[in-house]
Amino acid sequence: MALRDQLKVLVVDDMATSRGLILNALDSFGITQVEYADNGLTAMHQLKASPAHLVISDYNMPEMDGLRLLQHIRHDPTTRGTGFILITGKADAQIVGTGKQLGMNNFLKKPFTPVEMRDCIEAVVGKL
Repeated sequence: MALRDQLKVLVVDDMATSRGLILNALDSFGITQVEYADNGLTAMHQLKASPAHLVISDYNMPEMDGLRLLQHIRHDPTTRGTGFILITGKADAQIVGTGKQLGMNNFLKKPFTPVEMRDCIEAVVGKL
């Protein structure tokens, strides 16, 4: 069984259009076990109820931004090992540096292509 058949992903983005682009890309890679949340707070509740192997999260969201979500994921023993990719339109040194300090596995700058997303995911979880 291929990794893409086993991988469970949680997509976190408050913008339906952005979420749709990510979901479509994941579908095109054959990743079918995908859930989504529209903010970090909701994502934390979902991860408690249904753990994921990988979280792909937008940075700029209401309720809880992507870095705060990452911080909560890394401090909770039940989610500490979850892979985390941050997506941001502003990949400045402060955001990326803070993400790395908090345990971010990779990041992707908007706009991105499906190929860039696949490469980013594979750098975290291995060949799909």
